[in-house]
Amino acid sequence: MAKTPAAPAPNDVPADSSAESSATGKGRPTPSRAEQEAARKRPLVPDSKEAKARAKAELAAQREKARVGMAAGDPRYLPVRDQGPQRKFVRDFVDRGFHLGEAVMPAMVVVIFATFIPSTEVQFYSFVALWIFIFFVVGDMVITSIRVKRAAKEKFGEGKVEKGLGWYSAMRSIQMRFLRLPKPQVKIGGRPVS
Repeated sequence: MAKTPAAPAPNDVPADSSAESSATGKGRPTPSRAEQEAARKRPLVPDSKEAKARAKAELAAQREKARVGMAAGDPRYLPVRDQGPQRKFVRDFVDRGFHLGEAVMPAMVVVIFATFIPSTEVQFYSFVALWIFIFFVVGDMVITSIRVKRAAKEKFGEGKVEKGLGWYSAMRSIQMRFLRLPKPQVKIGGRPVS
């Protein structure tokens, strides 16, 4: 009969095996059932009134900062359609003059009031006058567009002019001055800053 080898004595176990057994364990006690249920019931994100109010106040402050920055013409807050030195030049070019388009809204209000007058001649001629005025406004928009493109070619070079400057200037020219965004940086009759 062959002898079976004797089991190693407890002292014969290598020293680094204890390090292996501690590394394989999870290193923390198992949470109780009550702790696990409490963790499931607790929301992942705190839902307190103070946190909501703080987030709302921060968002309002950021919006106000962006609104003020855009109104002032700060490039960091401008939308893509208003960014760049050529768009700034066009805004200054349009803002330094008076355009018929600025009076379209007041003219429409006058026509609305004229419709309340119980005279068909007054109503008819007020509408005719409004359409004639709009015809002149469109003409002013076309002339402004042509002048802006010509001035931009002189300032920035023939081949470097962005597309859409004429339309951009025409749309700005029909806005009432105090409603324009970014706000005008040039007074009427002044020289463009850029």
